[in-house]
Amino acid sequence: MNSMVDEGFHYFKEMSRLKCEPDVVTYNTIVDGLCRAGKVEIARNVVKGMRKRSGELNPNVVTYMTLIRGYCVKEDVDEALCVLEEMSSQGLKPNEITYNTLLKGLCEAKKLDKIKEILEGTMRGEGFSPDTCTFNMLMHSHCNAGNLAEALKVFTMMSELQVPPDSATYSVLICSLCQQRDYSKAEELFDELSKKQILISDRGCTPIVASYKPIFEYLCSNGKTKKADEVFRQLLKRGAQDPPSYKTLIMGHCREGTFEAGYKLLVLMLRRDFVPDVEIYDSLIDGLLEKGKPLLAQQTLEKMLRSSHLPKTSTFHSILAALLEMHCARESAILVILMLEKNIRQNINLSTDLIRLLFSEGLRDKAFEIVGMLYDNGYSIKIEEVVSFLYQRRKLIEACEILRFSLRKQENVSIDIFDQVILGLCNINKLREAFGLYYELIENGDHQQLPCLHHLKSSLEVAGRSVEADFVSKRMPKHQLVDKSGKSRPQLRPCCTEC
Repeated sequence: MNSMVDEGFHYFKEMSRLKCEPDVVTYNTIVDGLCRAGKVEIARNVVKGMRKRSGELNPNVVTYMTLIRGYCVKEDVDEALCVLEEMSSQGLKPNEITYNTLLKGLCEAKKLDKIKEILEGTMRGEGFSPDTCTFNMLMHSHCNAGNLAEALKVFTMMSELQVPPDSATYSVLICSLCQQRDYSKAEELFDELSKKQILISDRGCTPIVASYKPIFEYLCSNGKTKKADEVFRQLLKRGAQDPPSYKTLIMGHCREGTFEAGYKLLVLMLRRDFVPDVEIYDSLIDGLLEKGKPLLAQQTLEKMLRSSHLPKTSTFHSILAALLEMHCARESAILVILMLEKNIRQNINLSTDLIRLLFSEGLRDKAFEIVGMLYDNGYSIKIEEVVSFLYQRRKLIEACEILRFSLRKQENVSIDIFDQVILGLCNINKLREAFGLYYELIENGDHQQLPCLHHLKSSLEVAGRSVEADFVSKRMPKHQLVDKSGKSRPQLRPCCTEC
């Protein structure tokens, strides 16, 4: 940049030789370039030469404002003040930009007394009306210097002059009050901010969420998360973002038991592509389960996985247990499939309960699908419990299929279970299924004598299935005693023949 300014300055000096007299715009341009390049003294000399060159060519407000800004950037506020006095002596009134530029430099130089003098002069009607930006700078400087009381006086003056405050006005005061542990006054200003809905106004600067983090932390630690949430959502409407503040509020909701409100913030957080940490997810899932909201807990777990966090095995089991307790069959099935995909260890009791629930809800295909998936992944269910459940519910076809599956998987199932199911199938005239189950039992190498064989043989004969009846007859003992009343089969309750 310096080389370009030097080149421009060279052409500026050549203008006179070429009889091309520069005007005030030209002077202001070269002064601005020199100031931006840090050559403020040269720029000031150019301004002095400007007055000498022609009585009709005089610096204007822009010229002096540029010099003041240049000195403030170099942190030479004393010279900036001299320029301001020179400007006034020339009969020029500084505008708001000039004053704000100077006041910013004075703030950075911590010359608060001089700032106060300038502001008091404006209140006496000396031409400058301080705006919101002016007061914000001053309050910020007082707060940085530890003069909180002075900052609050400026805030009061702002009200007296009817200068509208903006987000920055409140944030600097609230933050400083929290640092001084004056939470009562901080909360009072926070309530005022919320009530006036200043944060959703288009006036003023864009709010910075992080500025409100101290008051959010205080409120969320003292049972007032709802109040913090309301203001936080106002901030979101202006597009302001701060991932740590999401966590502060979500954890506050968790401490206060308002887990659904915390879940809604989690959804907003994810929509903005922020990644919640494990603590947020664990706290929400535990709380939602505690409140009897397993469906929301399941959705939270799924979001946790999409955030590349792997929940503990116990978390999966807890959600599954709660879903089963609420008879959420489809959701439970989805969760178990997800667990298998993620190589999460299964619990045989929960798996068994799920299969029973699926059958009871009429989801037989899904039940058989999950049974197959469990065994394919090296897990199992309590076959006898499931078959007993199906027998009692008169679902004998399903009980038969489960027993045939158990034979293929070489599960150890009591022979009495087979006996009862075969007898039940005979009673409802499902002879093909009854004989098929007996045949697979024999093929599997189990040659124990079943009390139901006489009944199976007789039923097959009556139905004209002589070949199958002969197959059964050849495997019956010659002197088998059959208890047709079924009293010798206490393991399962008799199935009603009206099924």
